[in-house]
Amino acid sequence: GPVWACRARRMLTTLVLGAVAFSGGSRVGLSRSRVAMSSRSEEPWNSDIIAKTTMSKMDLESATGTKSAAVAAPAAPKAAAASSSGKQDFLEANPYWDVTNIPLNTYKNKTPFTGKVISCKRMVGPAATGETCHIVIGHEGKMPYWEGQSFGVIPPGTNPKNGKPNSVRLYSIASSRYGDDMTGKTGSLCVRRATYTDPETGKDDDSKKGVCSNFLCDAKPGLAVTMTGPSGKVMLIPEQTPTADLIMVATGTGIAPYRAFIRRLFVEKTPAGEAYKGQAWLFLGVANTDSLLYDDEWQASLKTHPKNFRLDYALSREQNNKAGGKMYIQDKVEEYAEEIFAKLDGGAHMYFCGLKGMMPGITEMLERVATSKGINWAETLEELKKKGQWHVEVY
Repeated sequence: GPVWACRARRMLTTLVLGAVAFSGGSRVGLSRSRVAMSSRSEEPWNSDIIAKTTMSKMDLESATGTKSAAVAAPAAPKAAAASSSGKQDFLEANPYWDVTNIPLNTYKNKTPFTGKVISCKRMVGPAATGETCHIVIGHEGKMPYWEGQSFGVIPPGTNPKNGKPNSVRLYSIASSRYGDDMTGKTGSLCVRRATYTDPETGKDDDSKKGVCSNFLCDAKPGLAVTMTGPSGKVMLIPEQTPTADLIMVATGTGIAPYRAFIRRLFVEKTPAGEAYKGQAWLFLGVANTDSLLYDDEWQASLKTHPKNFRLDYALSREQNNKAGGKMYIQDKVEEYAEEIFAKLDGGAHMYFCGLKGMMPGITEMLERVATSKGINWAETLEELKKKGQWHVEVY
């Protein structure tokens, strides 16, 4: 009706101007939105729009008279009821924190699922070091997953080295279980295009580019994607303890699971979000401001949940560490070492996701700080792992 149309038009015309990113102790104005927003009518749930009232994509298209390239299936009755109540609770366990029946390896390599791409958007600025895309894939509600899990993607074609079909690649899921459209029928991936430049010629060598990342970053709406999973239980939120602090450390696309966490806790009206009383502290390391991922969303959550959400960036090409060198993720974490150790002592959970090269620098820093405090780091780390407070997913 007219009311829905009015609300929908307001959603589609909302602009986030002068977004601000935290850069250490200072604030840096961003000259552009971090996510390309050129096709709002095509993708009305885009990442810097947070609606108080949720609706399915089909309802929104009906209200605004727009039509997207890929039409979502009608929401299931329970989903529609959840939307009308303003809450996201139709995909919850009972109680919501119970992990007994977590979806796990529903689809395997020999019996995969075929999803379809709904959208693929570049989400970094022109000066970013490489291209990173946000890809929304429809699964018709047949491939449920939980925050912190991964999807497997099997790219088409064969491996030239052995002539066998390409193998599966794992990608952390960058959306909550409800998906960006909150229907429970989509999942999102955050993928950086892997390319190789010949150091002698300075030209890209397509024979060495990442097969799966390029397949996904080149995706057009409607493209079929062969998928496995969901997999993984290492990166789950400790929802049974809603007072637990979460310290989330990411480099680059390792941000994916934390976007799922933050949407569940601070954006969507979920039982977990209503119960959460801890602090979720996000550390993201990238090269420069144009490489920041989902910044608009972080800024929105800082405004809505200033006591429960905290954000720090490590921009290696724009900031210096205390020694005058480049600011890497371990340097930014070290600035708050005292507070982090105190939080871990109090039961906080610490997560690491990104390139495996991030871990040596971080663990060496933590060991150095622990030693200076008279703490045996090896014993402390073993205790954190035993208590389930230490979560690592690197690649």
